[in-house]
Amino acid sequence: MLVAILRQKEERHASDALEELARLAKTAGAVVTGGVVRRIRRVHPGLYVGKGKADELRRQARSRNADVLIFDTNLSPAQVRNLEEATEVKVIDRSELILDIFATHARTKQAKIQVELAQLEYTLPRLTRMWTHLSRMEGGIGMRGPGEKQLETDRRAVNKRLRDLKRQLKQIEKRKKNEAGSRKEEFTVCLVGYTNAGKSTLMNALTGSDVLVQDKLFSTLDTRTRTWLVDKHMKALLSDTVGFIRRLPHHLVASFHATLEEASQANLLLHVVDISHAECVEQIESVNIVLRKINCVNTPTMMIFNKVDALRDRGVLDFLRAENPDHAVTSATNGVGLDAVRNRVAEMIEASRAEVELVCKTTDGRLRAFLSARGEVLEEQYDYDGATLRAVLPARYIEKIRPLCRDLQVLRKPVVKDPPTQPEPMMSDDEGLFDQ
Repeated sequence: MLVAILRQKEERHASDALEELARLAKTAGAVVTGGVVRRIRRVHPGLYVGKGKADELRRQARSRNADVLIFDTNLSPAQVRNLEEATEVKVIDRSELILDIFATHARTKQAKIQVELAQLEYTLPRLTRMWTHLSRMEGGIGMRGPGEKQLETDRRAVNKRLRDLKRQLKQIEKRKKNEAGSRKEEFTVCLVGYTNAGKSTLMNALTGSDVLVQDKLFSTLDTRTRTWLVDKHMKALLSDTVGFIRRLPHHLVASFHATLEEASQANLLLHVVDISHAECVEQIESVNIVLRKINCVNTPTMMIFNKVDALRDRGVLDFLRAENPDHAVTSATNGVGLDAVRNRVAEMIEASRAEVELVCKTTDGRLRAFLSARGEVLEEQYDYDGATLRAVLPARYIEKIRPLCRDLQVLRKPVVKDPPTQPEPMMSDDEGLFDQ
């Protein structure tokens, strides 16, 4: 049974409060027997909801044959223990539910380490209620006495495992940074957005890849990068990242920080929004909070209003289009609006390129091959003194090819535009994702 707790001044609708929790529960494999919404004036330190509401939850859980209560909030270890005693069923909070989903979807070594690290950090303060009934006697000369509780042994084991995981993760992060450094010469585009907004479907549609697509929350945990041929003369590297969600457990945020940093190093962000979702505006605000946290405020961002084929009310779309001039309206499933995305990205790549005129040896095929691979040769002229080429290429390559040329002149410098202004997200009680 699902339990959504709303504060008195919170403006979220009851159905909205349960909808996302129901999707999370079903993604985790739970059979949902129903849901209740309770409003509270203040948080009870022991039970979160107070004794009266806890008794009511016990009766409702029994009448619906529910063996688990899933709360749409984060509970302290003491609150979980007290609620389980009061309701006589197992209690799971939002963090534990999301951690379980992440553990189910982890596939690569990095994702598994990140999830296990987050789970152990979540579990460590909760060991008390799990192992107080066990104790161990230490034997041997000088070791006689009451010994130590099993709790202390387990804490040492968990702390040791945490240190091992952090060391492994640091090694993986170092390798990831080297991989990201090797891609600095390419124009990089990163897909960001709320979970289940259609990022993986859009990536497949743009690149022709076969990234896993599921109608589930957090089906993508690992950053995947594919080569994207924007047009016959331009290519970019397109990365798909883990989806965001409100009140993401801070243990996961810390563990997946290296994965999220992929977005901070991109030349362009494509912020994918499920425009058909009833809370799409709130989801945009949640993602903007995350982008600020990972220092992506100044990264050029293009809004992608996806799933337009499922849109019922165009009023929200008209409002968001007015608020975000740099946008595209798409349906990744049907291929609608993809040309607009390609054209806009092509414009940005072109703006980042410089036009040069250079003189080189007629026999220098390596230079011409480099220009053709990294840019576009516009004009070629040959005489007894060598070859004169006019080409466009990313500005970062100019100094790299200068030693290979007899003469090089920059005819047109790249256009540096200010990043589009992002709307300031309204701060809500659950401001976000990270702080809670």
